Amino acid sequence: MTEIPEHLLKRSRERRDAIGQGGDAAPAADAPATAVEKSASATPAAAPPPPSGPAGRTASAEPAAPKPAKPDPHYVVAAKQRRKVPFWAMATLSLMPVWGFVYVRALTEGGEVSEGPLAAGAEIYGNCASCHGGGGGGGVGYAFTEGEVLKTFPNIEDQVRYVYYGTEQYNLAGVEVYGNPDREGGPHLTGEQGVMPGFGGQLSAYEIVEVICHERYTLGGADPTSEEYAAEYEAWCSGEAPVFEAVESGELDLLALEEAEEFDVNGETVIVVPVGPAPVAGRPGASGE
Repeated sequence: MTEIPEHLLKRSRERRDAIGQGGDAAPAADAPATAVEKSASATPAAAPPPPSGPAGRTASAEPAAPKPAKPDPHYVVAAKQRRKVPFWAMATLSLMPVWGFVYVRALTEGGEVSEGPLAAGAEIYGNCASCHGGGGGGGVGYAFTEGEVLKTFPNIEDQVRYVYYGTEQYNLAGVEVYGNPDREGGPHLTGEQGVMPGFGGQLSAYEIVEVICHERYTLGGADPTSEEYAAEYEAWCSGEAPVFEAVESGELDLLALEEAEEFDVNGETVIVVPVGPAPVAGRPGASGE
């Protein structure tokens, strides 16, 4: 056997002390030098602790899983699930206003008279609305609705006379009752409910006829197809009313008329009685009787 020199043993002890495995015990004298060196080199150096925090993640660490998507609100889900309107239906819907207009026109009675005296009379009625109401329901003056104006003036000529002269002229003439003296519910007395202004100086004769047609047929509810009012309507208030056309053209002066005048309306005779140059008491009965 070969002895291990002292300086090698010393070096071995110093190496062991450096790595924390030192001690006073010396290796056996008969231990081979190669065994000591192998023992020294076989002990690995302590590995440093891994760094903490995000920077200490190893290269082999897997990335974090993505967060799940936030679900849509309920109103968004409902909108996505709602059935969409087909494109062909949009064209149909766009025609709805036109269809509604045609439908209303088809159901509106008397639409053909809009070009006659009734249309102009509706505009002129603005002079009367402040007293008799925008819809003819009454106010300071008497109501026209629900046939009230027809009860007062069965004859359209009597209404023309009263609108032309007004309360003041009736009072000056000493006429106490205007319109139908046998009126249902009692006659209307001159000046009993306010003062009715005379429109003879403000409106022409044909404009007075226009507004009276509006009051009788639009507001008063007279039925132009009924036996009672058909002749009057065709003669005075229709689109081609011969009496109205004669008054409008000046061929017929209602105030200067002294005798009854006959008009042929669709093969029937309509008699226009004198309105008179001054207020007179009304008379019962329908026009033409």
